[in-house]
Amino acid sequence: MDDLLKVGIIANTHGLRGEAKVFPTTDDPKRFLDLDKIILDTGTEKKTLEIERVRFAKHMVILKFKGLDHINDIEKYKKKDLYVTRDQAVPLGENEYFIADLIGLCAVSDEGEQLGELTDVIQSAANDVYVIKDKNSFELLVPAIKDCIKRVDLEAGVVEIHLLEGLREVNQK
Repeated sequence: MDDLLKVGIIANTHGLRGEAKVFPTTDDPKRFLDLDKIILDTGTEKKTLEIERVRFAKHMVILKFKGLDHINDIEKYKKKDLYVTRDQAVPLGENEYFIADLIGLCAVSDEGEQLGELTDVIQSAANDVYVIKDKNSFELLVPAIKDCIKRVDLEAGVVEIHLLEGLREVNQK
């Protein structure tokens, strides 16, 4: 399990006074209101930044960091990821998981067939979709719904999947 959880990506600068326009990768963008600090992955290091102010604009979060007071201070961080530590994470409900914990799980059908590795989670309006890649790099897209996802065992590193009729064929097209 990763100790850091991604909550956003710096999409762009906002104005001239060092604000960052952040695309949230969390279910609840309002969670930024509860944060005092955030971790920026610069690509070469992880820097802890203090949050001075949080605002919202359309589907974006506008963050102002202490000590970054000019557009040039933020410009170099465009497309960089923002993280929180697990102790800052929003509590999960029943049958909810952090995407970072799902990536890498071994996917097995409820009939015992090894399907491959869960390599990605696509978030859509209706429901998440698990991307399962087999050893031949064939991708199987499985909706993360109760009818398909029978069991997730993080400790064992396994997700048990029921393949609905026709699901494999739809993925082969």
